[in-house]
Amino acid sequence: MTNHGHPDRRSLLLGAGALGAAQLLPSSAIAQTPKRGGAFRVGISDFATSDSLDPTLVETQFSQHLQWQLRNNLVEAGPGGKLVPELAESWEGSKDAKTWTFKLRKGVTFHDGKSLTPADVVHSFNTHRRDGSKSMTKPILAQIATVKADGPDTVVFELIDGNVGFPALTSSVGLVIIPDGDTDYRRGMGTGGYILEQFEPGVRSRVKRNPNYWKAGRGNFDTVEMICIKDATARANALLTGQLDAYNAVDPRTVALLERNAAVRINRVKSKAHFAFPMMVDQAPFASNDVRLAMKYAIDREEIVKRVLGGFGSPGNDHPLSAAYEFYDGSIPQRAYDPDKAKFHLAKAGEASLRVQLHVSETPFSGATDAAVLFKAHAAKAGITVDVVKEPEDGYWSSVWNKRPLCTSRWSGRINDDVLLTLGYSETGTKAGWNETRINSPRLNTIVAEARKEFDTGKRRALYSEAQRIIHDDGGSNIFAFADFLDATSRKLAFGELAGDWMLDGCRASERWWFA
Repeated sequence: MTNHGHPDRRSLLLGAGALGAAQLLPSSAIAQTPKRGGAFRVGISDFATSDSLDPTLVETQFSQHLQWQLRNNLVEAGPGGKLVPELAESWEGSKDAKTWTFKLRKGVTFHDGKSLTPADVVHSFNTHRRDGSKSMTKPILAQIATVKADGPDTVVFELIDGNVGFPALTSSVGLVIIPDGDTDYRRGMGTGGYILEQFEPGVRSRVKRNPNYWKAGRGNFDTVEMICIKDATARANALLTGQLDAYNAVDPRTVALLERNAAVRINRVKSKAHFAFPMMVDQAPFASNDVRLAMKYAIDREEIVKRVLGGFGSPGNDHPLSAAYEFYDGSIPQRAYDPDKAKFHLAKAGEASLRVQLHVSETPFSGATDAAVLFKAHAAKAGITVDVVKEPEDGYWSSVWNKRPLCTSRWSGRINDDVLLTLGYSETGTKAGWNETRINSPRLNTIVAEARKEFDTGKRRALYSEAQRIIHDDGGSNIFAFADFLDATSRKLAFGELAGDWMLDGCRASERWWFA
C-alpha cells in the first residue's frame, strides 16, 4: 500500500485500489453526503481562442477543466498530492522500476457505451508518442520503451530507465484516456463524469452529467457551464449578481470586500504555484550569470507579496520547489532585495547600467502588471531600467511566454519534484517546450535522471537539494512569490479537502463539488 508520508521501496512500487477507493470522496466534505442536481456555472480566467479538446494540446486551465470533465486518467492526483486509483484500480513496479503494470478497473464505459480496454490506454499514450505529434508531453514520454496490452484488463509499460514516480506521471492532464483509434477530439469522447454539449473556444463550454459514470459521489451537477472572463472585477461582479456560482483567481485586493457578503465564500489554499519573471539564459543580456544575479537582487519580493498578493503567499527564492514539495530544501538562504549587490553584479558583468523589456499580461495571474511596475521601481535603484510592455491577454501562452527573453510566468503545482524539475529545468523540458529559462546544465540533467530512479530517500533528498541550489545560484528563474490559490464560491456549494496543485480544486471542481 502506498505510504504518502515517507514511502519505502515497496510502497513506491505498489499502488492498490483499496485505499484509493476510500479516497474517491473528499475527506472533509463539510459533514454532508454529495447530492446530485443543479446547474453549476463557473468563471475561468485562463483561456484562449485556440483551446481545443485535443489531449496533446492542453495549454490553459480552461482546457484542463474541460478535459477532466470529459475524461479520466489511469491515476488521479488527489488533494495533498495523494495518488488515487482512477481508471487503473492498482499498479505495480518491478524492482528496478523499469516495468510498470497497471490493472484496469472493470465495468467502465465511454460516453457512447463502449467498454474501456487496454487498447484504449495504449492508443492514448501513443497519441502523444507517435511521429509528428506536437504534444508537449511527448519528450516526457520518451522514457517509455513500449506500452502494450497484456490480457483483457492489464497494461504494461517498459521504461528505458527506472522511474520510481512513474504512476504519478500518468496523472498529467494530457494523459487522459480516449477510445482506441479516436482522432476526432471534437467529440470530447471519454469515460468522465460529463458529456459534451457545447464548446466555443475562448467563450464558453457546456457539459451534462454522465448518467453511467462509474465514480460514486462524483460528477454530481446536472450541467456545468464554464464561461471565459478575463477581467477579475467582471468575474467578481458575475458571482455577486448570481450569474456565476464560482470563479478562479480572485484579485487579492477584493478579498475583504467579498468576504463581507454573507453569500460568498473565499477559498484560500496553500498551493505549489509560483510567480516569476523568467530570463532566457541563452539570450543577451541574460547569458551572463552576473546579469541574472543583478536582476534577482533588484526585486523586493516582500513588497510584491504584500502589495500585489495581499499577503496571500510567501516570497520566492529563485528555485521552483516550495515547502509543499517533499524534497524542498529550506536551508538555502533567502535572497533579499539588495540594490547595492545588484550593482556589484552588474559591474562584474561589465555593465554600468542595464535596460531590459519585461513583457507582461494579466493572463499568468491577476496583478501581474502591478508586480511588473513594482519591479520597475525596485530595479531603478540598482541602475536597471525595466520597460514594462503590456501584451494582449489572448494567446499570451503561445505568443509571448517562452518566446520573449524576459516575461511574466505562472507555474501551478506538479504531482512531485521530479515532474516539475523534468518539465521546467531539464533538457527533456527544453524539448517539450516547457523550459522557459533555457537552462542547460549537464549536472542538473544528471541529477534529475539519477533522482528519478533512486529508491533511497536520503540520497534523493541530497540530489534534489543540489538541483535547487544550481537553479537558485545559476538559473534564470527570478521566482519572486509562492502564491496561495484564491477562489470565490457561492455558499450554496459544498466540497471536501481542496487540492493545491491547480485552482478550483485542482481543476476538478466540476467533478468533486455539489450543491448542498
